[in-house]
Amino acid sequence: MELYLDTSDVQAVKKLAAIFPLAGVTTNPSIVAAGKKPLEVLLPELLEALGGQGRLFAQVMATQAEEMVEEARKLRAIVSHLVVKVPVTPQGLAAIKLLKAEGIPTLGTAVYGAAQGMFSALAGADYVAPYVNRVDAQGGDGIQTVVELQQLLTLHAPHAKVLAASFKTPRQALDCLLAGCESITLPLDVAQQMISYPAVDAAVAKFEQDWMGAFGRKSI
Repeated sequence: MELYLDTSDVQAVKKLAAIFPLAGVTTNPSIVAAGKKPLEVLLPELLEALGGQGRLFAQVMATQAEEMVEEARKLRAIVSHLVVKVPVTPQGLAAIKLLKAEGIPTLGTAVYGAAQGMFSALAGADYVAPYVNRVDAQGGDGIQTVVELQQLLTLHAPHAKVLAASFKTPRQALDCLLAGCESITLPLDVAQQMISYPAVDAAVAKFEQDWMGAFGRKSI
């Protein structure tokens, strides 16, 4: 399983990298714009926050295939092992095929349907990112989309991995993992919710209280 953070917050990545077994960091244009750092500054900082190891993802902005390929090359010049995110549009599919021929790894993003995601994998994408919560918001079933996409990739494009994205709750992320997802990317608030349990804090406080009462100290 690969666990990613979906953020441009360098300090948060550094902090959570000490806690989570992170495989890397994903970004998108909205996330980068919110942080107001250009990619040539942000991406090296994220890599450093990960301890110099880990996979980074960044997205092209162009809408035509040839221009997407040019932008992909520019992104790879910033971080040589970066995975290029390409929206799964008709032009995006064409770009994924061209990038595959150049040996540049890609992620098919903005996936709202299982068939759409499968076509990106067949075009050569290494990762496919279904938008779980956004599918739900449009009246669909995000988890079912992930289940169907996972089955399609297993049958027809086993080289590709589902990298589920767009979560609002830890439950959505867990359901994706139970559906067989090999990769997920979490926004910071969901990641923090997954390790924050008030009942655990209460239990630890009770342990300390009992230990202090018996031995007069909190240490062993």
